[in-house]
Formats: sequence, C-alpha cells, structure tokens
Amino acid sequence: MLNKKNCPIIQEFIESGAILEGHFILSSGLHSSVYVQCAKLFERPSRATKVCKMLVDKIHATISNLDEIDLILSPAIGGIVVGYEVGRQLGINSIFCERIDGKFALRRGFEIQKGDKILIVEDVITTGKSSLETAECAKEYGGEVIAEAALIDRSSETCLPFPVISLLDLNIQNYTDDNIPEKLKLIPPIKPGSRHYLSKNAT
Repeated sequence: MLNKKNCPIIQEFIESGAILEGHFILSSGLHSSVYVQCAKLFERPSRATKVCKMLVDKIHATISNLDEIDLILSPAIGGIVVGYEVGRQLGINSIFCERIDGKFALRRGFEIQKGDKILIVEDVITTGKSSLETAECAKEYGGEVIAEAALIDRSSETCLPFPVISLLDLNIQNYTDDNIPEKLKLIPPIKPGSRHYLSKNAT
C-alpha cells in the first residue's frame, strides 16, 4: 500500500479523499487496489491552486526555457481542470482533446498550429495509454510534444517517448483479469474511471 508518512503531497490527496483503497477497475481495464480520483482534489480551489503550484515549480525546474512551450494540451476529462490551472499559473494557453468515436480529437474551436511545441498536462498517468493518444492527436494537427506533466505518475512499467514531470510517483501494481490476487477478488470491483470499459469480472 501507500507510504503515507512524511509526504505532504500524499497527505493533500488523502485529506481531500482523492486516494481511495479497495478494488477498482481502471479506465484501461486493469485492476488495482488503489484509485486516484483527482477530481476530489479540485473540489477546493485553494487546495487545487496549492498542488498545481507544486507541479508548476517542478516544470520550471525541469524545462529550462518555458518560452518554447506554445500550448498546453490535456486529455478529457480528467486532465481538463489541472491543465487549465497549470496553464493559468504558467501563462500558457490551455486546450483539451476529447474522444470522437473512440479517438482523441479537437473540438469547440480549439486549434493546434503546425509546429506548435506542446506540453501535455494530465491528472494521473496509469498505463500511459491516454498520454500516447494525446500525443498522437497533437501530432495529427502538426504539433510536437516536448514533455508531459502530471500530478501523479503510477506508470512504473511504462516508458513514454518524451520526458515526464510528475509531482508524485506511486509504485502501485495493476492486475489483468487473469492475475487478480485472491484477496482482491473478495472485494466487489468498482469502475470509477471516465473511459467506458466492460470487464467480464465486473458485476
């Protein structure tokens, strides 16, 4: 489970009810004993501002020339609020992509100009699937992803093709349908994610 001691960042998530323990089916279809619901963190604007400021500080420390970033792009729906707040604090325009027939695309008049340097901002990186799909969306419109920033990176086994700046790295094991631990099978699964997924083990 999580090491909750002496980590003010984790405490912010726990106190807001954003880190849950149980049996969860993630948006990817994988099973986990821990779920991070960043939407709870953003219920309180002061907490959202504080946590995003921590992430912005890490972005400043990692990217030497932020003037090269033209645009922030976030995947809907989880990345929208954090993308906006990070963009507000950095003074960089922020847009989001959303699924159309299962594929990320731009709507609502949003545009990416050819050659735009893009920072992806997301709430949680789990398998990296949404990150890769967001990067592919940016590429299709002519953009170039420079890096990704996320509040939490729990993709310990995923290697993304661009630098990842995360506020908190969590080493949480995920499970496929055929290797769920017995103690986890005893807990009825919950599907809290925004991307629809139907598991043969879900009830």
